[in-house]
Amino acid sequence: MPEGKRIVFTGGSGKAGRDVIPYLIGKGHKVLNLDLIPFPDPSVDVYTLKTDLTDSGQVFNALTSHFNMAGYESGPVPGPPDVVVHFAAYARNLLVPDSELFQSNIRQTYNIIEAASKLGVKKIIIASSETTYGVCFAQGPKDYHSFPLEEDYDCDPQDSYALSKLCGERTARTFCDRFQGVDIYALRIGNVISPSDYADMFPSFISASNFKADPNARKRNAWSYIDARDLGQIVDLCIQKSGLGYQVFNATNDGITIPEGETTTEFLKRVAPETEITRELGEREGPLSNRKIREVLGFKEGFDWRKELDLESLKGK
Repeated sequence: MPEGKRIVFTGGSGKAGRDVIPYLIGKGHKVLNLDLIPFPDPSVDVYTLKTDLTDSGQVFNALTSHFNMAGYESGPVPGPPDVVVHFAAYARNLLVPDSELFQSNIRQTYNIIEAASKLGVKKIIIASSETTYGVCFAQGPKDYHSFPLEEDYDCDPQDSYALSKLCGERTARTFCDRFQGVDIYALRIGNVISPSDYADMFPSFISASNFKADPNARKRNAWSYIDARDLGQIVDLCIQKSGLGYQVFNATNDGITIPEGETTTEFLKRVAPETEITRELGEREGPLSNRKIREVLGFKEGFDWRKELDLESLKGK
């Protein structure tokens, strides 16, 4: 196992972080969580430093903090971490007014990237979003330009949340160009599915009766998803893979979330006949394609939704 890294993780108490942080700790990394609320699972050995990321001074200070109280006993005055993972943000629209969401999200991202770059951190990973592809929070019906959705897509969102994520990507590129030798990877994270969601939420996503009534029910998520534990693997792979400079990666699982019986191509031609398909798609490939993380980072899916569910019990529902 490679030597563990010292990682500052922002927003780790949120839905994605609750599974990503334990995964990283399991890989031998040491993690400090920057959040406004404690980490929800007391069994996980992670300290939460309450930090307002919109305050640049707090961010600089937090990135040179001890990772827990034991730091006063066992080590020197702390320096910057090896890696910064930035997941903190207002997680969607309509939590606060749009103007507050936009300015808070971009200020947090700017402060984190600026502080980490100026402190000499060589690996920065930020959370972007599937919403940048423009359909998730569109005003009314909107079609994708083409399938599959890959990282060179012409993103054209209409909403403040997705716009804040695109601004975050541009901020990452700017600092990566300015600070030579820094890797900044932006993850366009798909619909995050926690382990409990397979029982609580997922059956309604892919039940035959629901799809018969509305096959476009998951169009806003491009009929794709990311298991939170597989997202942990992706973050760890980003930590291991250096020298790529600025990169954008779709962070999704392999497969499409539709009932059995149709291939991805057959389904898309049926529900989105006007949308061009630009390359041959795998039989059950997710329209929000993860081909780049598989080919560049070596991602291997660990949690296929079809194996996490009892598909037999869903037949006819």
